Amino acid sequence: MSNESNDSGTTSNLIRGWRKFLGEARTRILLWYVLIITFIFVVSIPAFRLLLHARVDMRVNRELREKIKVFHSLVTYGITSDHTEKDALDIQQFEMLRTDERLQRPSSRQQLKDFFKAFLSSQLPDDDTFLIAFLDGKFYRSSPRGRPEQLAENSQLMQYWAKQTQPEQGEKHFSDSSVHSILYLTQPVKINGEILGVFVVAHTSAGEHAEALEAVIVIVQVSCVVLVVALVLAWVASGHVLAPLRMLIAAIRSTSESDLQKRISVQGQGEIAELATTFNEMMDRLQRAFTSQRNFINDAGHELQTPITIIRGHLELMDNDPEEIEETRILVLDELDRMSRFVEDMILLAKAERSDFLQLKTVDVAALTEELYAKAKILADRNWRLDAMGKGQIVVDRQRITQAVMNLVQNATQHTKNTDVISIGSTISNGKVHFWVRDTGEGIAVSDQQRIFERFARAAHSRRRSEGAGLGLSIVKAIAEAHCGMVKLRTQPGNGAKFTIVLPVEPPPMMNDQLIDNS
Repeated sequence: MSNESNDSGTTSNLIRGWRKFLGEARTRILLWYVLIITFIFVVSIPAFRLLLHARVDMRVNRELREKIKVFHSLVTYGITSDHTEKDALDIQQFEMLRTDERLQRPSSRQQLKDFFKAFLSSQLPDDDTFLIAFLDGKFYRSSPRGRPEQLAENSQLMQYWAKQTQPEQGEKHFSDSSVHSILYLTQPVKINGEILGVFVVAHTSAGEHAEALEAVIVIVQVSCVVLVVALVLAWVASGHVLAPLRMLIAAIRSTSESDLQKRISVQGQGEIAELATTFNEMMDRLQRAFTSQRNFINDAGHELQTPITIIRGHLELMDNDPEEIEETRILVLDELDRMSRFVEDMILLAKAERSDFLQLKTVDVAALTEELYAKAKILADRNWRLDAMGKGQIVVDRQRITQAVMNLVQNATQHTKNTDVISIGSTISNGKVHFWVRDTGEGIAVSDQQRIFERFARAAHSRRRSEGAGLGLSIVKAIAEAHCGMVKLRTQPGNGAKFTIVLPVEPPPMMNDQLIDNS
C-alpha cells in the first residue's frame, strides 16, 4: 500500500514539474520559436525545390533554343552566309564548320542527308542532351548515338516527332525515374515547299532533378543542424533576457511589511528593463507609504496619549471638593474637545483621498475673498489687511477652500504678535487663482519649510507652542492637491511668511463628476 502511495506521489510530482516547465515563459518562447522556424522550413524548402526546378528548366530550354537557332541558321542560309548565327558558336567551332562544304544550304534530299550527317558529327551535346535527325518521316541519325529507351527508334515519341510539320516546344513526362521528363524543341526542314526532314533537340531532366533533389537534401540537413544550434542559443538567450523576471519573482517573494529594501538592478532598455524600473518605483512608493503609515500611527498614538494621560491623572487625583471637581470637569472637556478636533482632522485627511471629497460649485472670487477676510478678523487681535480681490468665476469646493484658508490664518495668528500684520488676498492670472495669507511674524527656518507640510510637523524653533496637533498645514496641502493645485511658501526667518494656495480656474475633466449643478 505504501509503495502505491509513493508511486502516485512521484507521478503527481512529475506531472506538476512538467506543467511548471511547460508553463514557464522561457519554455513558451522556445516552443513558439520552434513552431515559427518549423513553419518557415516547411514552406520554404518545397518552394526552394520548385524554384530550383524552374531555374533548371529555364536553363535547359535556353540551351535547346540556342541549338535550334544555330541549326535553323545553317539550314536556311549556310555556313558562309552573313545571316548565320555566329554568336551561338565559339570561334574554333565556327572555323571548323566553315571548311565543311556539306553545311551549305541544302536544296535536295541528298544534300539535306549530307547536311544532317555533317552537322551531327560536328556537335558535342551536353550531358543528357540529344540531337536527333529525321529524314522522310523516319529516324536517320542522332548525337550521341546511345539514347534511353524512351528515345528508341520505334518509340511513340520518336514517331510523333518524325511527323512534325511545324516547330514545336514541349515536355513529355514519364514514370521512369531514370528519365523523369524530356524537354524538346522540333524544327521541320522544308525544301522547295516540301518537308523532307525534322531536327529535334531533346533533353532528359532526370539528372538535373536529381542534382536539385540532392541540393534540397543538403539544405534540409544543414537547416536541421542550424535549427538545433538556434534552439540552444535561443534557450540561453531567453534565459538571459528573462533573468530580470526571475529576480522580480525572488524580490516579490522576499518582500514583507518589515523588509521593503529589495530592488532589482536595471540593465539596458526595453520592456523587461521598464518592468524592473516600474517594480522599483512601486517598491519606493510602498516603502514611503508604509513609513508614512508607521509614522502616522506612532505620532497619532503620541498625540492621543497626552490628553488621555492628562484626563486620567486629574480624574484619579480628583477629590470631593466641588471647586476642584468643576476645574477637573472643565479641563477634561477641553482635552476631549482637543481629541475630537484631532480625530476630525485625521478623518478629513483620510477623506481627502476619496473621489467624493470635493463638492465643486461655481464661486465668485471677490465675494469669497471678502467672506474669508471677514471670518479671519474674528480669530485674533492683529493688524488685519485685505491686499487684493480677484475678479472672476472659479469652480471649487467653497467649504474646503474656506477651511484651508482659515487653517493658514490660524497658523499665522499662532506665530505673530498683536502688533504684527496679517494680510489676505486673491488674484486670477493665466488660468490660475491664487489665495494667500501673509504675515510679518517670526518666519520659518529653511530646514522646516518642507517639513511643516507633513503630518504632525511643527516648526522646530517657534517662539510659542502651537495648540494643534500639527495637522493644519497637512490639511491645507490635501485640499489644494484635491483641487489639482498646490501650496507655495515664501518666507525668511524673522521677516514673516506668505502661504499661497494655487488652483486651476476650471477643474480638470477627471473632476467633472464632482461638479454640482448650481441651478
